[in-house]
Amino acid sequence: MAVSIKSAREIELMRESCKLLADVFYHMEQAVKPGISTYEINEVGDKLIRKHGCIPNFLNYNGFPASICVSVNDEVVHGIPRKDHILQEGDIVSLDAGLIYKGYHSDMARTFGVGEISEDAKLLIERTRQSFFEGIRYAKAGNHLYDISNGIDHYIKQFGYGIVIDLVGHGIGTKLHEDPQIPNFAQKKRGLKLCAGMTLAIEPMINMGRSDVEWLDDDWTVVTEDGSLSAHYENTVLITDGEPELLTLYEGY
Repeated sequence: MAVSIKSAREIELMRESCKLLADVFYHMEQAVKPGISTYEINEVGDKLIRKHGCIPNFLNYNGFPASICVSVNDEVVHGIPRKDHILQEGDIVSLDAGLIYKGYHSDMARTFGVGEISEDAKLLIERTRQSFFEGIRYAKAGNHLYDISNGIDHYIKQFGYGIVIDLVGHGIGTKLHEDPQIPNFAQKKRGLKLCAGMTLAIEPMINMGRSDVEWLDDDWTVVTEDGSLSAHYENTVLITDGEPELLTLYEGY
């Protein structure tokens, strides 16, 4: 396993890449309303990324046909935007996207409610977000990678939710997916020791029901096997000697 340690210059480029992506998400969040299609959300995100002079790193990645993954309700990740998939009041929608700025990748995801949503859906979104913050309490130099995984798992299991095990977080830098892989569920081993300069995409994916998922016939869209709702929260994180720096955070979200 070769985990890249970013130089001061590379960290600055990562910061800028992530700052631009956070701006894209801020504006995409405003577009999430009943009546909009998942295709239109993709168009909003794609145009904003290009307006910043950047490249959408999801588009054509291993054949993915869009710039933004738009996953609704029981769709966990990698939902393909469609003109006929219209968001309805009460839906939840997960947006996952990244961009390339001067050769450096950023990646983030958020789940939003569409109009008024159920209390159970609100709690799922809030707790998925909080599980990320419980995990990154351990994301500092000298700790071990799986301390993050165990922190996420310990928080989530009290609610009876299912943690997706077929998909994990990852390192990020000059490639979208770099070493190491970062599970969101408990590990017996400790994993590699974290070092300042590592950049990681940490992304709990949490189902209201069981953890089991399956892939649809398009070979991309991942859905919960039991049809339950799923939420996703992701930031690109810089490991430092002190507290981690959340490079894609915007307005506290």
